[in-house]
Amino acid sequence: MAGIEIRNIAKRFDGNLVLADIDLAVADQEFLVLLGASGCGKTTLLRIIAGLEVPMHGEVRIGGRRVNELAPRSRGIAMVFQQYAVFPHLTVFENIAFGLRMKKLAKDAIDARVRKAAGLMHIEGLLARYPGQLSGGQRQRVAVARALAMEPEVLLMDEPLSNLDALLRMEMRAELKALLKETRTTTIYVTHDQVEAMSLADRIAIMDEGRLVQVADPIEIYRNPATRYIGGFIGSPPMNFLPAARQDGTWEVAGFRVAGPRVDRPELVFGIRPEDVHLADAGLSAAVRVVEPLGAHQLVTATVGDQLFRIVLDSDVKIVSGDALIIAPRTGRARWFDANTGVAIPWSEEGA
Repeated sequence: MAGIEIRNIAKRFDGNLVLADIDLAVADQEFLVLLGASGCGKTTLLRIIAGLEVPMHGEVRIGGRRVNELAPRSRGIAMVFQQYAVFPHLTVFENIAFGLRMKKLAKDAIDARVRKAAGLMHIEGLLARYPGQLSGGQRQRVAVARALAMEPEVLLMDEPLSNLDALLRMEMRAELKALLKETRTTTIYVTHDQVEAMSLADRIAIMDEGRLVQVADPIEIYRNPATRYIGGFIGSPPMNFLPAARQDGTWEVAGFRVAGPRVDRPELVFGIRPEDVHLADAGLSAAVRVVEPLGAHQLVTATVGDQLFRIVLDSDVKIVSGDALIIAPRTGRARWFDANTGVAIPWSEEGA
């Protein structure tokens, strides 16, 4: 297997900057997810690593070896695309074997690798079928098996589950995570689905407008977003934000006094996750607009001042549209952001 180093990679399309001096290191056997909204540059970065796009400048190294001048087939990678990209006129066996035959491996070696990859993806009973006889999930398993059969140093995956229905996507996520842990293949996985990123990744690299804005493990990103953008992007439902004004050493948030950072600025933005708020006798006044039952929990959409504010509460709490609530944030879980730049301001309740 091999680690990946991306050094100062930049790319323009039609004069538009798509990637801005990207630096990123992926450890050997790591599962890294590139996450961001559509158009943020994550697929372009993946294609540069694969050799399908040429950067303006910068360097890509795989296993310590510079690969900029190498063709995709010489980089020790395999790629799985959003579209299933299986050959309809070939059987499942022939699809998985395709790359191995191009490498002119011996027949016995091809047979062994195909059956091993098919077994890993639980499609060994489908080897004689054609893609038209398979479900969407089975066809995607074929695409992944074909990549694994090549025994690549690096596996690149571009939104491979986005065409599957929700239940099958959840099943495939669990299978992929277990599979890649077993094969110990260094993997870069592109998605715009933050649930997919949180559930799969060892680390997540979040991109915004062609730039890396935070690289960390999923829990660190969830609890300590580096910017307001990340706080609003990661989490379902996302983080709530309210304006905060400095008042005699504390901060006033929607009429409620809260301890916060000791910075010389008149205004900040207060961020709190919907599950980090509870009903209380004193706190923020919230007017309930919508209540959505979600099984064990309910999602309450309210207004605090003139801002939408979401709260996750146990389903046994009786709340209906039109109710007036008093809610209190768990201030130790709050995050604070610069009102102009959106950059997080470090703070902890213990150090206040």
